[in-house]
Amino acid sequence: MEKRVIVIAGPTCSGKTSLGLQLAQKLKTEIVSADSRQIYKHLTIGTAKPTKEEQQQVKHHFVDLLNPAEEYNASKFEIDGLKVLDNIHTKNKIPIVVGGSGLYLKALIEGIFNAVDTDENYRNELLELRKEKGNEFLYDLLVKSDPQSAEKMLPSNWKRVIRALEVYKLSGKPIRKLQAGYKRKDDYNFLQFALSWERSQLYKNIENRVDEMIESGLVQEVREILARGYSTQLNSLNTVGYKEIIEHLNGKISLERAVELIKRNTRRYAKRQLTWFRKDQNIKWFEVNSAEDVSNIPDMIITDLGL
Repeated sequence: MEKRVIVIAGPTCSGKTSLGLQLAQKLKTEIVSADSRQIYKHLTIGTAKPTKEEQQQVKHHFVDLLNPAEEYNASKFEIDGLKVLDNIHTKNKIPIVVGGSGLYLKALIEGIFNAVDTDENYRNELLELRKEKGNEFLYDLLVKSDPQSAEKMLPSNWKRVIRALEVYKLSGKPIRKLQAGYKRKDDYNFLQFALSWERSQLYKNIENRVDEMIESGLVQEVREILARGYSTQLNSLNTVGYKEIIEHLNGKISLERAVELIKRNTRRYAKRQLTWFRKDQNIKWFEVNSAEDVSNIPDMIITDLGL
């Protein structure tokens, strides 16, 4: 029997959280967060995490689950997320997945090929090379061995580069080719929706949110995270909003400059998200111009799905 799952995707500051909450309340169901940073404890203001009150109104999964030092990835999310979806379906509810982490959503909806094992010795060798010669050197290695996969990666995303090199060494095949040939078998029907804003208004939303984060105590939040002993090198803290404030706390830039960079980098992130999601023909976009418009969307989705 087909199991329906509602997905609310889209760029940051587009109203996904609000839409997901309103829809979940109307359908009396639960939310599965597909946000690669909201899963971490202590990272609250900078990730625009649902408030405690909102989490009490609607049950959320994958929020405040891990400590910042714990490693997590899209592959793990696929496995854990499918279990949660099954659990929600046993309660005769339609799960609502909300998030802007494109790779996490892709993993949950399509599956990520993870059959090729790891080679710890080779991986450690690559990590040493990165330490000695930098990300660009690793990327050049990938360009030479697997140009097809390298085309879809950036040198800065060194973890993906290392994994691609590892997969090629172990299988002799490009990681993209293996992923393309992988199709998970399940009976889920993922129904995807997103909110489309005029670009200038979306950027204005971003400006406002960053200002609100600063006013809500983002600097103090980062200070407290570091006071807990967490390294500034953690992947979880290599996040827009946190990395800029860390630079400020380290005395490298002023708070004013940090705020400017957060706004700029968030706009760039939103642009990348839009590029990612616009490629997906399975997403139905709703045009919105204000928060009031967003409040009309839940009933439109419910009608659209015949619920």
